[in-house]
Amino acid sequence: MQFKAAVLDRVGAPLVVRAVTAAPLGPFDVGVRIRASGLCHTDLEAIQGSVAARLPVVLGHEGAGVVEVVGTAVTAVKPGDHVVCSWNPHCGHCFYCEQDLPILCDRHIGAHRDGTIGDGPPRLSLENKPLHHFMALSTHAEYAVVTEASAIAVPKDIPFDRACLIGCGVMTGVGGAVRMARVTPGASALVVGVGAVGLNAVQGAAIARAEPIIAVDLSDHRLGLARQLGATETLNPARDDVLARVKALTHGRGADFAFEAGGGEKTLQLTIEAARPGATVIILGKTDPNQHVSLRFGSLMGEKRIIRSSYGNARPQRDFPWLARLYLEGKLKLDELIDRRLTLEEINDGFAGVKQGSLVRAVIQFS
Repeated sequence: MQFKAAVLDRVGAPLVVRAVTAAPLGPFDVGVRIRASGLCHTDLEAIQGSVAARLPVVLGHEGAGVVEVVGTAVTAVKPGDHVVCSWNPHCGHCFYCEQDLPILCDRHIGAHRDGTIGDGPPRLSLENKPLHHFMALSTHAEYAVVTEASAIAVPKDIPFDRACLIGCGVMTGVGGAVRMARVTPGASALVVGVGAVGLNAVQGAAIARAEPIIAVDLSDHRLGLARQLGATETLNPARDDVLARVKALTHGRGADFAFEAGGGEKTLQLTIEAARPGATVIILGKTDPNQHVSLRFGSLMGEKRIIRSSYGNARPQRDFPWLARLYLEGKLKLDELIDRRLTLEEINDGFAGVKQGSLVRAVIQFS
């Protein structure tokens, strides 16, 4: 079948909306009619070349839609189901899955590198030549072929433009606080950098009933959003002495749980400095993987537990329906995260906003 997709032909080039072709499904494949797809910073990094992607490629890894067709061996979903797509399919029984590290699943981890969905060649083509998948998905398109482990059924009541956010930014942030850090009620939580992931770390800390929840960012607009999503204190390093204020708010000790979501050396150093001795520090942000980062060694002392988390210790089959239910119950805010809704043809304009930092999340909507 043919459908429209946003194709990246070379690093640094604009995306081009092209008519592409999907091959017949394999036994464990699922065909999803995409209804909404979020523009994530990781997509922008692929465009810029700081995240490797096999080219040409269809970007997008934060999508939601309706199952249209399934392979002969698929049992988890059926046509008509509403699904959120997971960029981290995992088998559940390999070495890393059994070590409680599904993010490193032996069976699927090569898909990102190879531009496939986990087994065999790409399911997409352009003018009879292979067209690669991005992060095992490729949701910036009218249609996506994903593996069964990436198609996660969610309640049909949740709108697609809200549901798609669960697939990356929401899971990473909320999961970072609730599933990875395991924030405890009454503990103090600090979030440095409140973009899409950081705002959801704030929400996760609020769900876990942390107190206080301190948000730090250079943007007063984002700090205002953080307040709406559960932050009890907001600090702007341009005018606030962040370390002094965090200590004053935490009985002179520093934060019990500290989340870095800014993706830079300065924000990482600040997060570690503001964490108390014995604290848990979760690194959610990221920078160029080839960039060296220098830290003050003394800030690492004090038995701090420092963890890198890429997906909030996600178990999508467990967590995506849970997050959708939280939204439907009014306990998770998603509407506030969306700055702009756009068509597929407007995707380059949307990524310009992502690059400028003016958008928390833009969402492509398909009719």
